[in-house]
Amino acid sequence: MYQYNEFDQQFVRQRAAQFRDQLERWQRGELTDEQLLPLRLQNGWYIQRYAPMARIAVPYGEINSKQLRMLARIAREYDRPDPELLAHAQATQDALQAAQPGQKLAAPRLKYGYGHFTTRTNVQFNWIPLAKAAEVMELLASVNMHGIQTSGNAIRNITCEADAGIADDTIVDVRPFAEIARQWSTLHPEFAFLPRKFKIAFNGAREDRAATGWYDIGVQAVRTDDGEVGFKVRVGGGMGRTPVIGTVVREFLPWHQLLNYFEAVIRVYNGYGRRDNKWKARIKILVKAEGQRFIDAVEAEYKAIVEQDGAPHTITQAELDRVQAGFAVPELKPANLPSKVDTNGLLYQRWLKQNVRNHRLPGLKAVTLSFKRVGFAPGDADADTLDALAQLAEQFSAGEARLTHEQNLLLPWVHESDLPALYETARSLGLATPNIGLLTDMIACPGGDFCSLANARSLPIAAAITERYQDLDELFDLGPIDLHMSGCINSCGHHHSGHIGILGVDKDGMEWYQITLGGTDGSDLSGPAQPGKVVGPSFRADEVPDAIEAILEVYRELRQPGELFIDTLRRVGHDPFKAAANGARHARTEHLAAA
Repeated sequence: MYQYNEFDQQFVRQRAAQFRDQLERWQRGELTDEQLLPLRLQNGWYIQRYAPMARIAVPYGEINSKQLRMLARIAREYDRPDPELLAHAQATQDALQAAQPGQKLAAPRLKYGYGHFTTRTNVQFNWIPLAKAAEVMELLASVNMHGIQTSGNAIRNITCEADAGIADDTIVDVRPFAEIARQWSTLHPEFAFLPRKFKIAFNGAREDRAATGWYDIGVQAVRTDDGEVGFKVRVGGGMGRTPVIGTVVREFLPWHQLLNYFEAVIRVYNGYGRRDNKWKARIKILVKAEGQRFIDAVEAEYKAIVEQDGAPHTITQAELDRVQAGFAVPELKPANLPSKVDTNGLLYQRWLKQNVRNHRLPGLKAVTLSFKRVGFAPGDADADTLDALAQLAEQFSAGEARLTHEQNLLLPWVHESDLPALYETARSLGLATPNIGLLTDMIACPGGDFCSLANARSLPIAAAITERYQDLDELFDLGPIDLHMSGCINSCGHHHSGHIGILGVDKDGMEWYQITLGGTDGSDLSGPAQPGKVVGPSFRADEVPDAIEAILEVYRELRQPGELFIDTLRRVGHDPFKAAANGARHARTEHLAAA
């Protein structure tokens, strides 16, 4: 795992000190709310529906046990709302719940004292008072963490697939390149105020597990027949109001030219991207509108950077070696803890199948802990759980863990002999449900319970579906299904890429939900990335679980032996599923009318 050098450490400490000064000036009335706004956003501090939200960067998902313990401390000591604020927020939520026609779903009570894992490997806290923000930043800086690149119209937190460098289908360990890109982009003054936010994802394995087609820049490692390493580069992917799959602009880019090419792409975007309409300001709109002319402009800019400017951001072998040294395999020792687990038992065998991946190193495994639990929102970890994760990482994974795109946590260095003991401990924490890749391993944003942009709440829907599908026999029978849910069109829950997607929409001040089918993220299981299609008119909250159940019943009826949900959908088309979902709605309406 890469360790910050003295420059990195000094930088984050200075940023924390600068923000303390800015915050104190604001508290004295020397800075207005409007003047503080860009300063706090550059450090990851938002004002959400009821309270501030802090977004903490975890570049390319890697986190160590010391950092997990600090997140636990912040959750325990700082993520605590004023009682009057919490009571007001809960009363507002209860009133909203009561106003929904026919709403029968139980709304989760608002919680505090926890961190939330996001789809882009950030950690969010929803209740830290802004007056405490400087203290929190200083604590984060003490463990080499911060909120830089988690907000604003800049290059955001850079991501890659969770099992980078450890998967058995690894082509190139892309973590060093993601780290080099992080260092380059963090302080780049030209790209601090882009037309809109900008996201970069790396994938270094044969299977795309980083959803690179959905990013502003998606980078796929490739290796030629003679062993030369480079990258296929996609540009212009994105979700939101206009879902677009990125366009391949380079089939092979030599690795040492990566930053020069990034610079060319972002210069063109910075020069020609729209600034008059934020809904049309993302690079995907520019690429879609200009097509080949955009690619030609990037190539011309890249040529000028290399030939006229002297390729100033060329990655040297010495620099790559320096950064790669930070990603060397750690010292690995088995925990050798006793275990009473029946290793032939059905639950354990299912856990091995769903939650344990093969490793490129003999004798090791990569283990995913499931953060899809009854009573918790997807990706939520309270303070005690965060402390327990730190302990698990130290005992079983050389002190390292990784946040995943699916809002889970992966332990990358687990000895095969330690799997029973790890399973026993994880099960006691509620983190060993064998559902990775199955229906209840859903992605969901915080939605209207916290986010001021959301049109509807995600968490009651997620809770209802999770509770309905607790039968593991049923989950395994249904097989791999990606269910993604967003509370608004901003798509933080990546609903466009779900085999089943759920989107919260507003209709005359009421919460409604669209269901989409057939979206994919680009993995081998799902096939090339594509957005899902809406199956019909929107549904009330209480109708959504019934509609999902009806869709899955059609799959059971129409599937061929061994056929996955996404394959059945492609073979038979959307119409049978659309009819079933709408039929479930009509049946519920008639039932409520009769009652």
